[in-house]
Amino acid sequence: MNRFRPADPYNAPLTRADRQRGLSLIGLLIAGVFVAVLALLGMRIVPSVIEFMAIKKAVVRAASTSDNPSEIRAAFERSAAIDDFQSVTGKDLKIAKAGDRTLVSFDYEKRIPLFGPASLVIEYTGASR
Repeated sequence: MNRFRPADPYNAPLTRADRQRGLSLIGLLIAGVFVAVLALLGMRIVPSVIEFMAIKKAVVRAASTSDNPSEIRAAFERSAAIDDFQSVTGKDLKIAKAGDRTLVSFDYEKRIPLFGPASLVIEYTGASR
């Protein structure tokens, strides 16, 4: 008979490792704070990402309309009015010829205030391909 294992495992006294199961209250609070911070960041960042995708879609749509820079800027401004974004205007677009195609690109920074003096800065860059 092994002296480290009792003969009847069902009637053996519980050790400390056998009784500890699950998450402690402190662990639950730390996990809750972590999830809350991630949710706060997500709620602040998601609108900015949605705006970036709308700007990129407007740039691609404007670049496909014409080769004339003024017409591209006007088409972009119409899309900006429809999709309601102000981070990039038609004047901010960089328009260049790449062979027989017109390449329209943009870049901008979005500053998202988090709390107090802390803020998150995201640099967005995009182009029509």
